[in-house]
Amino acid sequence: MDYISPNDPKFNEWVKNYADYIDVNFAALGLTLTQKTALIASVTRWKTDFTAYYEAQASAIAATQKKNASRAIVKSQVRELTKLIQANSNVTDDQRAALGITIPKESKTPTPVPDTRPMAVVENINRLEHIINYFDEITSRGRAKPAGVRGCEIWYKIGGEPPADASGLTYLTTDTGTPYIAHFKGDDGGKTVHYMLRWVNTRNEPGPWSETISVTISA
Repeated sequence: MDYISPNDPKFNEWVKNYADYIDVNFAALGLTLTQKTALIASVTRWKTDFTAYYEAQASAIAATQKKNASRAIVKSQVRELTKLIQANSNVTDDQRAALGITIPKESKTPTPVPDTRPMAVVENINRLEHIINYFDEITSRGRAKPAGVRGCEIWYKIGGEPPADASGLTYLTTDTGTPYIAHFKGDDGGKTVHYMLRWVNTRNEPGPWSETISVTISA
C-alpha cells in the first residue's frame, strides 16, 4: 500500500509528522537546508488550504481545487525527498518508520491491480480530432498515474446510444502519457463518440471502468 494516504485528514496528520521529523533530522537524512525549508513552506501552505477547505463550505469547489493543488505540490516534494532518503544507505529502518514511509522488503511485492478510475476531459477543438486529457479520480488533475499503473486503456464507440457496458466498445489504445489525440475519418464528422477508460498495471491487469464520456466529432 502507498505510504501516503488518499484520505485528507489522515494525510494531514501524517505529513505533519513527516515535516516535523525532517525539520529536526534533515541533515542526518542526507537532505539540505534548502530542501527542508521548501518542504516546511509547502506543508504550511497545505495546512492553511486544508483548513480553508473544511471551513469554507460556501466556496467548496474553489477550495477543493486549491487544496488539491497544494497537496500535489507537497506530495511531489515528499516523493522526491523520499527517493533521496531511500537511496541513502546510511538511513535506517527506524528512521523510515519515524517518517512513516515504506520500509523496503527483502522480496518484491506484486504490482497491485488498480483500484481507482481515470477521469477524462475530451476537447474537440480541431476538425476530425479529439484531444483526450485523462487523470486519476483521487489525484484530480495531476498528470501522474497511480503507483504501479503502466497506462490508460481507451475504448470507444462511434454513433448511436452510449454503450450499456464495455461489451459494446472497441479498443482504441493504451496510452502512457496524457493527453492522447484520436483522429477520425471524414465520414465520422458530426457523429458522437462514447469513450470509457481504465487503468492497467505493469502486468496488464485492468482496474475499474470510468464513467462514459460522450463527445461530438467536429466536421
